[in-house]
Amino acid sequence: MPKGHLLYAQSGGVTAVINATASAVLTAARAHKVTALWAKNGILGALREEFYDTRKLKAAEIKALAHTPGGAFGSCRFKLKSIEQDRAQYERLIDVFRAHDIRWFLYNGGNDSADTALKLSKVATELDYPLTCIGVPKTVDNDLVVTDCCPGFGSAAKYTAVSVAEAALDVAAMADTSTKVFVYEVMGRHAGWLAAAAGMAGDGEDLAPHLILFPENAFDEAAFLAKVQSVLTTVGHCVVVVSEGIRHADGRFVAEAGGKDAFGHSRLGGVGPMLAALCKDKLDVKVHWAVPDYLQRSARHLASKTDLAHAMAVGKAAVELALAGKNGVMPTIQRVSDKPYRWKIAPHPLSEIANHEKAMPKAFIRKDGFGITKACRTYLEPLIRGEAPPPYGRDGLPAFVRPSLPLLPKKLAAWSK
Repeated sequence: MPKGHLLYAQSGGVTAVINATASAVLTAARAHKVTALWAKNGILGALREEFYDTRKLKAAEIKALAHTPGGAFGSCRFKLKSIEQDRAQYERLIDVFRAHDIRWFLYNGGNDSADTALKLSKVATELDYPLTCIGVPKTVDNDLVVTDCCPGFGSAAKYTAVSVAEAALDVAAMADTSTKVFVYEVMGRHAGWLAAAAGMAGDGEDLAPHLILFPENAFDEAAFLAKVQSVLTTVGHCVVVVSEGIRHADGRFVAEAGGKDAFGHSRLGGVGPMLAALCKDKLDVKVHWAVPDYLQRSARHLASKTDLAHAMAVGKAAVELALAGKNGVMPTIQRVSDKPYRWKIAPHPLSEIANHEKAMPKAFIRKDGFGITKACRTYLEPLIRGEAPPPYGRDGLPAFVRPSLPLLPKKLAAWSK
């Protein structure tokens, strides 16, 4: 095994269990007697030469990361251009890696992060630098291909299902004299996995959620209003769950707000309140809406035990794959059986994962387009199974860890874009 350092970084929206992956990475690196560095704010930390030496983290802090949400040393939304567009950017990364003797790079994120790891693996070879790059899966959107599910999704799914079930009881209790239609907006730009998870709150058309709107289906205003009215007539109240990324038939986002984010994705403006207003105006009923936003991806207090196990397993596997020289791969979760639920970790080429998205299968969406099928329930149930609560302090709040480390001294000139 060549000598050198391992660099770990987090990218994109953080989750309730991404630090659990980090905890497993650091634990595995120590077991193999490899020094692990942690980049501040993802790939930007590598470009800026901002690294933390995790050898200074106490074992208890590393263990506590597993029950702490967020990104312990920051994440980022930053998409590397192609090497043809900005070769200097890649040369800078290799210069930084060479200066700090970084031989293994683990990038923990979603689709764009897989793309970054793939690009770096190719560029390092082209520039003749011995670097092994591993993409480590994470995303509440659950839209990475090949892997059965993505760490972070199971916990966000559990939070969604529980929140919808609880809110539905509230709405049912007050519907006679108050809110008739409640709209709950979840994350999911192109894939409706989180919206589908809400369907676990109730099984049957008369049980909430009464309507689920998926990005995979074109939004039909007339059909939507007719279904809401039908539910109001038969049930007396209606709970709607909508994915932020639903589109019109022509492909436009229903909640298009204008502009692009750092990854080139269209900015969305809040479809939940839009649909609530539509119901109020067209059906003349009292409405309420909620957008959990960051809450759904950071709710470590309601994490899925299965999700936590997945997150730690991919972290450990990523280190082992890196040290074995498996360049340009990602440890993926492969389902072996549903009942009993069994799974394993298997490496897969990043070239077959990056820049691909996994949408909801048609077999998972009810024929009327407003709910989930039994097959979808079979898929989702084990992913939200089990509880893994964090330890609580005397103040009644979770005992999250907030590690503090000094940055390593820089060896190169400052990076300028």
